[in-house]
Amino acid sequence: QMQLAESGGGLVEPGGSLRLSCVASGFTLDYYAVGWFRQAPGKEREGVSCLDSSGKDLNYADPVIGRFATSRDNAKNTVYLQMNSLKVEDTAVYYCAARTSTVCGTYYDKEDEYDVWGQGTQVTVSS
Repeated sequence: QMQLAESGGGLVEPGGSLRLSCVASGFTLDYYAVGWFRQAPGKEREGVSCLDSSGKDLNYADPVIGRFATSRDNAKNTVYLQMNSLKVEDTAVYYCAARTSTVCGTYYDKEDEYDVWGQGTQVTVSS
């Protein structure tokens, strides 16, 4: 069974950092682009980033450019989201998702582009 599991969420003060991990089981991420999404209370889920299978093509949503960085370790079947300079508005449940394609594509921030989803991890930014 193809599954993704996120971890690394928690409570952090504004300006702090967190690193989220997304581990795949039941399949290898080598041939999948992986995206990160988030859903804040009362809001729709939005795309945050996408990383292609090679780890060379990175895509970020405007609100996180310069603060978030995604990377992958295919040997560990894991994708990461390093989040720095966190803001209160970054508070959300964060999800990783795998796309049955090696590339992110133009619509990398659309949920319909992804086939396998994790259960999410809560990130709360508060003083």
